[in-house]
Amino acid sequence: MTEETATLRVGDKEYSLPIVVGTEDEVGIDITALRQQSGCITLDPAFGNTGSCKSAITFIDGEKGILRYRGIPIQQLAEKSRFIEVAYLLIWGELPTQAQMSRFSEMLTDEALLHESLKHHFEGFPNTSPPMAMLSAMINAISCYHPDVLPCETDAQFEEAVAHIVSKVRTVAAFSYKMSRGEPFIYPDPRRKYVNNLLYMMFTVPHHAYDASPEIERAMNLILLLHADHEQNCSTSTVRMVGSSQANLFASIASGVCALWGPLHGGANQAVIEMLEEIRRGKMDIATCIKLAKDKESGFRLMGFGHRVYRNFDPRAKILRKACDDVLTYLKRSDPLLDIARSLEDAALKDSYFVDRKLYPNVDFYSGIIMRAIGIPVNMFPVMFAIGRLPGWIAHWREQRCTPGARIARPRQIYTGPCQRDFVPMDER
Repeated sequence: MTEETATLRVGDKEYSLPIVVGTEDEVGIDITALRQQSGCITLDPAFGNTGSCKSAITFIDGEKGILRYRGIPIQQLAEKSRFIEVAYLLIWGELPTQAQMSRFSEMLTDEALLHESLKHHFEGFPNTSPPMAMLSAMINAISCYHPDVLPCETDAQFEEAVAHIVSKVRTVAAFSYKMSRGEPFIYPDPRRKYVNNLLYMMFTVPHHAYDASPEIERAMNLILLLHADHEQNCSTSTVRMVGSSQANLFASIASGVCALWGPLHGGANQAVIEMLEEIRRGKMDIATCIKLAKDKESGFRLMGFGHRVYRNFDPRAKILRKACDDVLTYLKRSDPLLDIARSLEDAALKDSYFVDRKLYPNVDFYSGIIMRAIGIPVNMFPVMFAIGRLPGWIAHWREQRCTPGARIARPRQIYTGPCQRDFVPMDER
């Protein structure tokens, strides 16, 4: 059978490039040998049309609004699974058996505590420090206390490293929150499940233990689960790029936290809340928002609408929209920001500009409302996102590490600076 190829013509020469087809019939043109054969490279700013790898972890069809983890639709996982089970699925490729799930849960319970010396690291941060800065720094600091798992050369070392990171990151997150409020650290409770323990450590004070209701715990599980992976996004690509140098798992994950910190990535749901707050305070009404969003010269961006990948409704947003209603109904709380969000959504979806361009509400539009209702402050939103995205980062790091012939990432460029010129001594400048 003849291999299907694409033909590229450069000047009077032609080059045959292999065509690669994925299991979901995605088509890619393999340009691995292009520069060697022709001396040319491709130019694709922001990599919008470039596949950096083959991956078996997550499938997205942006045109149809499809998201699947290891082949399983996100809707099924949201309805039937929990975050830690999904984490196992992403990292090891299959849903765990009862025995595997019990073992993984026990490892997470055993690794929840931080070394006591790490508490001094928190004391070195001002209480105004951004939680994401503390999270990134502390992940690297944790690695110093566990040098035995840094190589990750065996399955046992990898499993141990995963347990350290996934479990301790929520303790770091909770301690960061407590530090910002000047409250004492609350140690993890081994009797509690993952998400319940996170909320317990964040919201418990010495005179009152916080016990999240099933409704709140489920909503938080959904937020983490729905953010667990999303293919080759900015932070995941960063983890893979850093990991390609054979940097250890802790260092690679810390780099992902830094990438996620950006307001266009992990800070997007925070930006939604800030925009809704501006509307609530009367600085801008909904009609003005819609008008400015349609004006390309205004510089205004309607946060929480549209998505780089999805050209249809974000399937995660559909799930969180219902969860948002459920949480607020349970809390018997009428949130003015949700009322504004609903009005903004209705206005946008009745406007042909948004409908024609399929600019629907995305996952950030609702996740911020839910976390606000739970009591999580906006500067902690990206930290929650990071906890959720951990399984995906780990899965991609491992997949790349296990790929035969994997090389260090080294993008090319088209140089546009000055041609060769001579150095001019300072007294002649």
